[in-house]
Amino acid sequence: MRPDVTMESCRRYVLLVVLVLFSYVRNISTSVTHYSIPEEMKEGSVVANLATDLGLDVKTLNQRKMRLDIITNKKYLDVNKETGELYIVEMIDREYLCPSKSSVACYLKLEVILETPLRIFNIEVEILDMNDNAPQFRRDAIHLDISESTSNGERFSLSNAVDPDVGSNSVKTYHLSESEHFNIEVQTGRDGSKFAELILKKTLDREQQAVHNLILTAVDGGTPARSGTVNIIVHVLDTNDNAPTFDKAIHNIKILENSPIGSLVIHLNATDLDEGSNSEVIYSYSLYTSEKTQETFNLNPSTGEITIKGMLNYEDFRIYDMEVIATDHGANSLSGQCTIKILVEDMNDNHPEISIKSFQSPVNENIELDTVIAVVSVSDKDSGDNGVVDLRIPDNMPFKLRESSDNYYELVVSEPLDREKVPEYDVTFTVTDRGSPPLSDNETMTLELLDINDNVPQFPQSFYTIRVMENNAPGALLSSLTAFDPDLHENQYLVYFILEKEIANTSMSMLFSINPENGNLYALKTFDYEIEKEFLFHIEARDSGSPPLSSNVSVHIVIVDQNDNVPVIVSPWRAHGSVVEEKIPRSTDKGSLVAKVIGLGSVSFLLLITILVTIVLKCQKPKPSNAAPSCRNSVISERNSTIADSTLVSNDAYWYSLFLAETRKGKMVVRQPVPKGSRYIVSSIPRGTGLTDTSDSAASTLQVGNQITFKKCPHHLSLLSHMLLYTLNIL
Repeated sequence: MRPDVTMESCRRYVLLVVLVLFSYVRNISTSVTHYSIPEEMKEGSVVANLATDLGLDVKTLNQRKMRLDIITNKKYLDVNKETGELYIVEMIDREYLCPSKSSVACYLKLEVILETPLRIFNIEVEILDMNDNAPQFRRDAIHLDISESTSNGERFSLSNAVDPDVGSNSVKTYHLSESEHFNIEVQTGRDGSKFAELILKKTLDREQQAVHNLILTAVDGGTPARSGTVNIIVHVLDTNDNAPTFDKAIHNIKILENSPIGSLVIHLNATDLDEGSNSEVIYSYSLYTSEKTQETFNLNPSTGEITIKGMLNYEDFRIYDMEVIATDHGANSLSGQCTIKILVEDMNDNHPEISIKSFQSPVNENIELDTVIAVVSVSDKDSGDNGVVDLRIPDNMPFKLRESSDNYYELVVSEPLDREKVPEYDVTFTVTDRGSPPLSDNETMTLELLDINDNVPQFPQSFYTIRVMENNAPGALLSSLTAFDPDLHENQYLVYFILEKEIANTSMSMLFSINPENGNLYALKTFDYEIEKEFLFHIEARDSGSPPLSSNVSVHIVIVDQNDNVPVIVSPWRAHGSVVEEKIPRSTDKGSLVAKVIGLGSVSFLLLITILVTIVLKCQKPKPSNAAPSCRNSVISERNSTIADSTLVSNDAYWYSLFLAETRKGKMVVRQPVPKGSRYIVSSIPRGTGLTDTSDSAASTLQVGNQITFKKCPHHLSLLSHMLLYTLNIL
């Protein structure tokens, strides 16, 4: 390839690129469209119609894929492509968008881009400040320490308030709450910010008011104006301008002779209204206090307590005079003083004394009466009535004092003791002399009682009735029988067991079991109500004392019946689930035997029926019936008849209405013919069903044959009722 051809191709390529770039740049608008909106406009608010302002056809905005690029990290604005309107997507916070206050103006720059052909428009939205922020102080409170000696006119700097708003919406001035000691002066900084200085206008006195609470308010220039407050707490520092002062300038004190060394005579108290070291006071004797007084009484320099340092004797020295000075610790110390006169009085100055010679503790609670528990001696060094003493113990105790010899006493048991009621006694011996005023002393000894196994275990009840449903699971918990023993330790530990008793050669321990530790009673087998209905036995609770004590309680176990047995027909025999049929000739007479039925467990019932028929036959007075002639095989009450538990089906051409009654032999009797072709089934009617004597009943209704009138047979009826109850119990 020739070099001139290659050069020509390069020129054409460069020219093509230049033309494309020129075409692209020509479509970029160099002008900037400017809008101004206030901050915090609501979402959806319209800023302007870009289609109108930029001369664009609204119908082509979607086709030209109009979009909006915002040079921020949030999309505050967007364009509605249907209307060309620029609207608010997210509320704009000017202080968040432009946190710096170096410039008042805050802009949001946008680019509107359209394609085919490509057009780019620069949009600049100025966010105008709203007075939406109140001035705030950096701290909740400003603490100032000012000495009470500070001169008037002294200035103190205060921290200024800040307001994120700009211009006139920022902090404009400050106000101070009413105060007779302070005011403020507002200053302007180089950057235009406002701050306040606190000025002392009246001298402070800490003793009158130690703390001053002020409120400083910062107000901005917005409309309406917003404000913020801060508490100014002024602590007034003390200067030593107050001398210590005693609560009394003169003290007159009486004190008894022979008072113990170290006894407190008086506690002097001098106060200083200052604080800190200016209020700390030390006490000392003045030069006017004699050496004898200083040797007899001790003055504590820190507390002001005067105590006895030497023996006081009324006969030797009766009056002591002293002067005490209180001095503070200020740089220029100040002092105050008081005078004290001490008078020594003669008195009964020896206390009676108690000496425990012997004390027996612990003792058994069953200790015998008049047993000596303690031996006590008393004495008093005084003479005369001051040396005569009386010894006593509290009245509400089961003890008494018995004088054994001169000033010796024995403490003996006067009433029975019971540890379960009172486990121990605090016996206080009090001795008092007969001086004026009397002196006394006391000594307390504790008498402990040892437990004796003297309490029998007790059950909450004397008789327990426990109902157990038959067919129970072996090992089932029946009840918890717990006794209580108020004794202690091994005398309190209980063991439970069943007292052996045999029923039908079976021991109770084979039927029931009891937990020896907690008294839980369990069933060891499954019970059957039809075999065994109740059990009566005793459970004993025995403690572990020596010798052991025990008590027992009666337990009545009642087996509760369940419907767990199915009735069985034994005659006539039939296979399980089959039906027994008996054929009856059409010419069968009334009262003829059809079949014999009644069921398992009915032997006793037959015996009852036999006796019943015998009694009825002896006691009745027959009364003819209009419905049918009487039959000796039919016996039935007028109001109560018992229907047999069986089923009978007849297939003959003519059917009969069967009237079933319990006779002496359990036979069925025919009473009344029924229409030809009808079918009648007598099926398992429960015993005890009542029959009504009705003359106009339907064809299938059971009719009463005879009515029975009983004569006066009270002894027969009584026997009959007892046998009936016995038989029903068996069934």
